[in-house]
Amino acid sequence: MRRHISIYRKFVAQYLKKLLEYRTDFIIGILSFVFIQASGILFLYLVFQNINELNGWSFEELLLIYAVFQIPRGIDHLLTDNIWLIPNYIIRGEFDKYLLKPLNVLYSIISELFQIEAIGELLVGIGLLIYVFPVLNIHLVWIDLLFIPLLIISGTVIYTSIKLFTATFAFWIKNSNSVMVAFYDVAEFTKQPLSIYPKNFQFLLKYIVPFAFTSYFPSAYLLGKGDGLSIVLQSIVVSIIAAILAYSFWLKGLKTYESVGN
Repeated sequence: MRRHISIYRKFVAQYLKKLLEYRTDFIIGILSFVFIQASGILFLYLVFQNINELNGWSFEELLLIYAVFQIPRGIDHLLTDNIWLIPNYIIRGEFDKYLLKPLNVLYSIISELFQIEAIGELLVGIGLLIYVFPVLNIHLVWIDLLFIPLLIISGTVIYTSIKLFTATFAFWIKNSNSVMVAFYDVAEFTKQPLSIYPKNFQFLLKYIVPFAFTSYFPSAYLLGKGDGLSIVLQSIVVSIIAAILAYSFWLKGLKTYESVGN
């Protein structure tokens, strides 16, 4: 573990040096993410100019869901964004280089890219939390300092697991980008309260593509809407199951991999 952390730090340092050679592009990249997220907040604000609440949820409570949505998604984007390129590596015959490195293949792929632009997402999420906490009269106690990080970590693991699981299809169908986008974009539905959707779709967001545990349930925990301990335990269990399934599927895909030969 210590060796892998040391190697990762070196990868990040080299990548940051490369980014800082083009500082304007680096700043524009972060600002672009901030702008994209701000546009989503503006849309939410305009909707609430015509309604007072959405299925019992106020504008500020939906801002909380939006804020919590950004943080695990931003961390996943920051640390594991290179998973998106796995189908391209396989198609172009570049995947072989990772098999030749004296490192875990998945670790080698992930550590190659540190997506610093994702800081824009994290800034929006943290900024919104700073705003809505006093507005919603949310006061944290000592146990929250343990549970909230667990919820964030669980949400991040769920994002990464779903991304890895869908990327692994590339070992059989080569270009799995459309599958990845289709599954990953399901997360957009969890910017709103789960209760506005039909029961079947709620089940999908909870247990099939469990993005509900990345934003909705952590927000419900903060607002006291539900059993806090149950929410935390379910989030941890779901994230562990998602990680095991995704990594097992990934190992199965690795065993079937055949180089394109160029």
